[in-house]
Amino acid sequence: MGAELVAESPSCRRDRSFRLAPRRAEDLTPLIDLWVESWQTVMPQIDFESRRAWFSAHIRALEEQGAVTICGFDAEGDLAGFFLLVVAQAYVEQLAVHPRRFGSGLAGRLLDRAKSLSPAGLTLDVNADNPRALSFYEREGFSRVGAGTNPLSGLATWTLAWKLS
Repeated sequence: MGAELVAESPSCRRDRSFRLAPRRAEDLTPLIDLWVESWQTVMPQIDFESRRAWFSAHIRALEEQGAVTICGFDAEGDLAGFFLLVVAQAYVEQLAVHPRRFGSGLAGRLLDRAKSLSPAGLTLDVNADNPRALSFYEREGFSRVGAGTNPLSGLATWTLAWKLS
């Protein structure tokens, strides 16, 4: 329902300077701030600021059911991106990178970690009108396997799948 917040160039390398770690309680507020800023950058026509409370409850509810949130921190220790993986369904619920980190390779690092947590395969949904995200996921080995509609925005989506070859 929102795994497309990525902005990686085809030539970017995976920057190993980012530290990846499970989300801690104190990361929740910065994570929500990052989520809002990333989404507002990618889809400015939607008021993501008004969705803060929903997202906070959503991420906590999914984690209580076994979902995993992995954060990417820069060299200064600031949150630079994250993904939320519903492990039981091998579903990437969210993948977001701070707009200042677009093109840094962090999205690829986060996706690599998600793949390592679900090596048999992953699925995710991406907005159909986000060609940059679609290109990123296709370069990462995902294929379009279905079409749908985002229940919050009403926008068209693609369901993408990745399988270890």
